[in-house]
Amino acid sequence: MRRPYDAVKRVLDVLVATVGLLLATPVLAAVAVAVLITMGRPVLFRQARPGRHGRLFELVKFRSMTVGGEDGAPDGDGARLTPFGRWLRTTSLDELPQLWNVLRGEMSLVGPRPLLPAYLNRYTPEQFRRHDVRPGITGLQQVYGRNALSWDERFALDVSYVRRRSFGLDLRILLRTVRIVVRRDGITAPGVATASEFLGTRELAAAAAGHVSAEDRR
Repeated sequence: MRRPYDAVKRVLDVLVATVGLLLATPVLAAVAVAVLITMGRPVLFRQARPGRHGRLFELVKFRSMTVGGEDGAPDGDGARLTPFGRWLRTTSLDELPQLWNVLRGEMSLVGPRPLLPAYLNRYTPEQFRRHDVRPGITGLQQVYGRNALSWDERFALDVSYVRRRSFGLDLRILLRTVRIVVRRDGITAPGVATASEFLGTRELAAAAAGHVSAEDRR
């Protein structure tokens, strides 16, 4: 039903990502050097994330945490988040490398945020509808609460976007994203470094689910 929209949106994604990467090259280079100086290698954080229809791809972003358990780095997600890494997150500059994921066709500028592969078997069929479209750098839940929302609220917004997606909605999300980034709203969930782990609607035990770090959850 939305094939013309999806096709045109893909063309726009490629154009904007290409221009964005070219214009942001000095910023990307400066942030890469800063990460290298403050945290060392690797500069980029890479992790498999589910994309459209749940297919895995390698998401990239600037690293914001020290490597746990290595080189005497402190344990704990909050402790591993460096001052510069915290600033990267509050400004959302750590997300800039994801323009490369957009260019490759793995992500879109607007769509549900890609979460962890471990969450795939924890979704209800309704929640899994978030994977009917490409994941996005920003989305409906990012502009209406971000990590301050409960998981149920986030997934409701994701599925709402899938159902209602249009160029008008995408434009409103992009414009609202600028305001959210400037105001730095909803960066973290209450009581945790970034976001709490999604255990599923059946409230799976944390021991069975296993520990997932805040760097991975984001």
